[in-house]
Amino acid sequence: MISHIEALVNTHCTDDIWKLHTAKMAEYGFDRVIYGFTRFWTEEFVGAPEDIMFLSNLPDSFTLPFMYEGYYLRAPMAKWANSNVGACSWGAVRHDPEKLTPEEIEVIEFCNNAAVTAGYTIAFRCQLTRERAAQSLIAAVGLTQDEVDEIWERHGREISLFSNIFHFRVISMPHSYGRARLTKRQREVLEWVGEGKTAQDIATIVGLTPATVEKHLRLARQALDVETTTQAVLKASLQNQIYVNKS
Repeated sequence: MISHIEALVNTHCTDDIWKLHTAKMAEYGFDRVIYGFTRFWTEEFVGAPEDIMFLSNLPDSFTLPFMYEGYYLRAPMAKWANSNVGACSWGAVRHDPEKLTPEEIEVIEFCNNAAVTAGYTIAFRCQLTRERAAQSLIAAVGLTQDEVDEIWERHGREISLFSNIFHFRVISMPHSYGRARLTKRQREVLEWVGEGKTAQDIATIVGLTPATVEKHLRLARQALDVETTTQAVLKASLQNQIYVNKS
């Protein structure tokens, strides 16, 4: 247990953290994992798909429709995670047809066709009001929900601990989500804007012309899909793309 926690804490790459986490979950019988995180949640909207950090080790044939055709929005466990914190057995929510809407039943059928039939969902505690984060642990093919619940009874506390450490580590990493990462120069000029500097000030500091500074700010706004530079500074900060160690 200690060695795995040390590995999670000392790893500084999202991909490597994800590999460590999925390998550990597979040891408990959850060989497929879906993780989602957004800082743009509202009661009516979870944010554009491009602004959601979405990790999955399922095949694209499942992951792409689940994400970009909106199945995740209608999934009963995702709805549960939007308003709860902690872990929940899929049997407690998705296996009661009388409480499911036609849209939720459609999602379950889509999942069943991909052998996504048993598992647990963890909704993580978030610090900001517009943050939401959740993880679905999908049991290996052949395991029933009753067997999964027995696994959780024996190892649920360990799984939850490892999952929470993974969550806090991965959201501390720089993320560009579905869009291009900011360049070094774009990050630099946004950081100076965040310090209250004008384009003329920044040009003097970094040795560029004001027009070139404005160009980098425009490209940064485009990369972040925002309209104003103020929004760009906020979004880049939320994505840990500025004010971070670049090494």
